[in-house]
Amino acid sequence: MKKLSKILCLVLALSLCFCFASCTGTQGNETTTAGNADDVTYTVGICQLVQHAALDEATQGFKDALTEKLGDKVTFDYQNASGENTNCTTICTKFVSDGVDLIMANATGALAAAAAATSEIPVVGTSITDYASALGITDWTGATGFNVTGASDLAPLDQQAAVVKELIPDAKTVGILYCSTESNSKYQADTITPHFEALGLEVKLYTFVDSNDIISVATQASTECDVIYTPTDNQVASNAEAINNVLEPAGIPLVAGDTGTCEKAGIAVLGIDYYDIGFVAGEMAYEILVNGADAATMEIKTAAEVSKMYVPERCELLGIEVPEGYASISE
Repeated sequence: MKKLSKILCLVLALSLCFCFASCTGTQGNETTTAGNADDVTYTVGICQLVQHAALDEATQGFKDALTEKLGDKVTFDYQNASGENTNCTTICTKFVSDGVDLIMANATGALAAAAAATSEIPVVGTSITDYASALGITDWTGATGFNVTGASDLAPLDQQAAVVKELIPDAKTVGILYCSTESNSKYQADTITPHFEALGLEVKLYTFVDSNDIISVATQASTECDVIYTPTDNQVASNAEAINNVLEPAGIPLVAGDTGTCEKAGIAVLGIDYYDIGFVAGEMAYEILVNGADAATMEIKTAAEVSKMYVPERCELLGIEVPEGYASISE
């Protein structure tokens, strides 16, 4: 009887131990889970096509948005492709193999490379004019339908055409100068052309492949046109000073699609703030990383505001009278 009593006591003790271990284990798991949630960190790969003012500002805005919300819980692997699409491919492929949590693609070449590199890791673009053109989407609905979303840098093209006519009212011919390898630039050229024509301007297209032929193309344009328009174009932005060295001595004004190009070569721009669209992209990235938003269904966002800006010194040099409503680009 005593032996049976001892056995029962032993069984009871063991049961209590298992019960206690089970309870403390569950609590331990809950504590660990909560601790893990608090300690979650994110790695974001940034692929920027080329270094110039507009893209640099977009990258900074993106980083600031995420850092503002996540502090030291987010780290960035920033890579610059030096204007080479093949470098974008190499960079994005490495991001995938490294297992980053999200890829930020700054400019069209970077976006195309990121989209080709992964269908699983979310991709957030910025400084992209038209996502449908950049990604080859024919049935555009406002969202891509796959793991890519982002912010667009497109200012209204009808209003950009109106700026050209407003500042150069006597112009008869406008030349559109852009890089033929940038699909977004072609999209802008094709889209703005009928707006120019509706204003009574003859349109001539001047395309170049890279920096090796941009001077000769700009020179030709300066002899055949009254005014030059450049869309948001990375090659144009990177070579804006060289373009200005051709156009300014010839007395030909340039209206730019972005503020960085305008500062170095233009008289005016209907501009957006690239820092702002980078910041918008960063906020979108936060929603994906932290709140589980689906990039496939997130509609592309645009800048909240556009502004008419001008370069006083260049306008004065070229004899351009600027009406009210334009802010100095240097302010």
